[in-house]
Amino acid sequence: MVRFVVCGATGFIGRNVIERLAGRDGIDLVAVYNRRPPYDVPGVSWVQADLTRADDVERVVSGADVIIQAAATTSGSKDIVTRPYIHTADNAVMNSLLYRACYDHNVGHLVFFSCSVMYQSSDTPVREDDFDPSQDMHPRYFAAGWTKIYLEKMCEFYAGLGRTKFTVLRHSNIYGPYDKFDLERSHMFGANMTKILSSEDGGEIAVWGTGEEERDLLYVDDLVDCIELAIEKQREPYELFNVGAGHAVPVIDVIRKIIEHSGLAVEMRHDLSQPTIKTGLALDCSKIMGMLGWQSKTDLDDGIRRTIAWWRDNITPVQ
Repeated sequence: MVRFVVCGATGFIGRNVIERLAGRDGIDLVAVYNRRPPYDVPGVSWVQADLTRADDVERVVSGADVIIQAAATTSGSKDIVTRPYIHTADNAVMNSLLYRACYDHNVGHLVFFSCSVMYQSSDTPVREDDFDPSQDMHPRYFAAGWTKIYLEKMCEFYAGLGRTKFTVLRHSNIYGPYDKFDLERSHMFGANMTKILSSEDGGEIAVWGTGEEERDLLYVDDLVDCIELAIEKQREPYELFNVGAGHAVPVIDVIRKIIEHSGLAVEMRHDLSQPTIKTGLALDCSKIMGMLGWQSKTDLDDGIRRTIAWWRDNITPVQ
C-alpha cells in the first residue's frame, strides 16, 4: 500500500486530486486540511494541520511515500494589487518545513505546484529555460514570482541530497470545478463566471480593465493527468515542467465565451478604474510532452461548458 498525502485537500487543485485518487487500489490516501472543513469522500483519511508549524508538518509527513503539495496562501487580482505580501511568508515557511521533513523521513516523491507568474510577457510560447532572472518581473507579480523561484530552487536542492524525488509544475492559469468563485478572492476566470451566471438575462456585468491581457488557460483535469504521469514516469531526482494549454487567449474573449455558453444575454461594461495587468503569456510544454507523454486534452469551450454545469449544481448565485 502506497501512502499518498495531499496537502491543501480542501483547496481547488487538492480537491480535484482527492476526487481522482479516492478509491484507487493500492493507495492509502490522506487528505490534509487547515481551516476549511473536510468533505465526505469514501476511502480518505483526514488530518488537520497548520503547515506553517514544524510539529504539524512532522506529523503529516511521517509515513508518507508521495506528497502532493497543493497547500498555499493564494488569492486573486485584487489581493495581488492591494495585499501582495500575503503570497510570501506563509508559502515560504510551509514549503521549507515540508521539504526538510521529506528529507528527514525519507519520503519518496513530492510534487510542488509553482506557476508561470515569474515569466516575462512574450509574443511566443516560453520554455522553462526562457526565464531570465536578470529581467524585471511585472511589479505586481514581484513578491509571488520570486517566492516561487525560491521554492523551486529549494526543491532542486533537496532533490540533490538524494532521498526525495521532486517534481515542480510551472502551470498556467488553471480553471474548473472547485475553483474560487467568490468576487473577493477569485482569479479572472472564477470571478467573471460568477458575475455572468449570477446576472439576470439581459443584464450587465463590469469587466475589470480593458480585457486586453492574454492568458494560457488549462482545465484542472489536465493538470491532474500531469501529476499522475509525473509520479509514474519521472526518473530523475528533480524535474521542472511547464504545464499549460500552449496558447494565450485575451481575457475579453474568455468572458465572451462564458457568456455564449451560459445561454444568457449579458452585456459587458469595462470598469477602467480597476487594474489591468497588461501581459500576454503562453507556455511551451514540449519538455513534458516529450518526457512524460502529457498533453492538454480539454479545449477551452469544452472546459467552460463543464465548469458552467458544475457551477450551476454547486454555487449559490450572488444576489
